[in-house]
Amino acid sequence: MLSLLAASGAAEPIYWENLGLRPYLFEVGGFQLRFYSLAYLFGILLAYWHLSKMIKAPGSPMAQRHADDLFFYCTLGVILGGRLGYAAFYKPELFGGVELFKLWEGGMSFHGGVIGVLIAISWVAWRNGLNWLRICDYISVNVPFAYMLGRLANFINGELYGRPVESDFPFAMVFPTDPDQLARHPSQLYQAGFEGLLLGVLLFALFWKTRARYRAGLLVGVFTIGMGLGRFLMEFFREPDAYLAYVVVETGLSRGQWLSLPMIAVGIVVVIYAMMKPPVGGPARAKP
Repeated sequence: MLSLLAASGAAEPIYWENLGLRPYLFEVGGFQLRFYSLAYLFGILLAYWHLSKMIKAPGSPMAQRHADDLFFYCTLGVILGGRLGYAAFYKPELFGGVELFKLWEGGMSFHGGVIGVLIAISWVAWRNGLNWLRICDYISVNVPFAYMLGRLANFINGELYGRPVESDFPFAMVFPTDPDQLARHPSQLYQAGFEGLLLGVLLFALFWKTRARYRAGLLVGVFTIGMGLGRFLMEFFREPDAYLAYVVVETGLSRGQWLSLPMIAVGIVVVIYAMMKPPVGGPARAKP
């Protein structure tokens, strides 16, 4: 998508509406099948499919029935954690009203979703006596590509656009939902590429081409560093929410950046821990 945008090479910004996009696949009556919902659905299904392939490789810490449980509980964790995290971190006024449950109107927190998934993994690991850290390794490999689909859906919706840029910037774009109609960074695509595609390819390569899967915590540590660093850097291009602009003014960093710093620190600690511990022994599989 970025290549297509850059190919314009024009001094004028690109107008989102000229790309022929719309936020839904089809509409029947008052119902719209929105790409944002499809992104969640396909992201979760893709993660489940790939996780099922991963556990067939040597060294798996779980069996298929555990993957099935994770699919169910992590889906709940993503949805509930993402929504509750959005309310807690960004819009506390949603608590106590029916607006909290209006998921179709948007508003999900990545950091809240991570917390929800960690709780889900903890429950499945405790109930089945599995190695929690190694389960996190396997789940983390599947997150970036699902995340990429979500950011692409944000772009298709014309939302979460970036900060203003000069109109002759190669990727400058005007979004119809922008009240100021300024040329802006299409930061949704930056995030899809960096935190989604690039990080996903790195984790896939580490899992399938190296023995990283045998070092408990290494994969999830790399994921945590990558996501935290990616979000921190991308926030320099992303427009802060209007009701959180004061955070940037007062601290110099956005709310998303402050939430990302602990992720980077935790990821570094986990990677160091994983490299100091001996690899797990042998290619033993979890019993079905």
